[in-house]
Amino acid sequence: MNTDLFEGVIDVRPAQESMAEGAVLLRGFARSVEADLIAALRDTVEQAPFRHMLTPGGHQMSVAMTNCGSLGWVTDRSGYRYDRADPESGRPWPAMPASFRKLAEQAADRAGFRGFSPDACLINRYQPGARMSLHQDKDEDDFGAPIVSVSLGLPAIFLFGGLKRSDKSRRFRLEHGDTAVWGGPVRLAFHGVAPLADGEHALIGRKRINLTFRKAR
Repeated sequence: MNTDLFEGVIDVRPAQESMAEGAVLLRGFARSVEADLIAALRDTVEQAPFRHMLTPGGHQMSVAMTNCGSLGWVTDRSGYRYDRADPESGRPWPAMPASFRKLAEQAADRAGFRGFSPDACLINRYQPGARMSLHQDKDEDDFGAPIVSVSLGLPAIFLFGGLKRSDKSRRFRLEHGDTAVWGGPVRLAFHGVAPLADGEHALIGRKRINLTFRKAR
């Protein structure tokens, strides 16, 4: 058992938890490098601020987003896609910080997906009440690479379902530093995040940050 320095209690959760065949939850995996991640995050957001994007149907997303890496995921009335430039500034997205890339590669390796080399990192900011409906990550050219998703800040309920939207979803509580990795037979699993409960995190504040690493091209 490990002492949870942030909550002042004993953490009895397993260090690694299976969500499904090909899907692993690495508890607290990012905590050892949290200072580097937070510093890199602040620098990235200064270059490409968070914004609430529109879906193709014209609905504003409750989650604020930005990107780093050679490609960034965007959505507007013309559809979902990856773009090399930030549509708001016209400039390339900020380079992916070395601390981000190293963490994603190590998490993928720990989960059994060796050789992962992400070229895109979607950064989501959840504030109380924000949610992400069930969806598939399917805008990438090749589904052979896994998805690596890092949670920072407030805890959230992660919904992980099957290959059909109607499949029943399992619920996982994600806390600061938890990292989910999925690929292989569940690469296109539907997943989402329940509305974020209010709270205050000692390092991140009244929000949750999610770093989602992908190999888009």
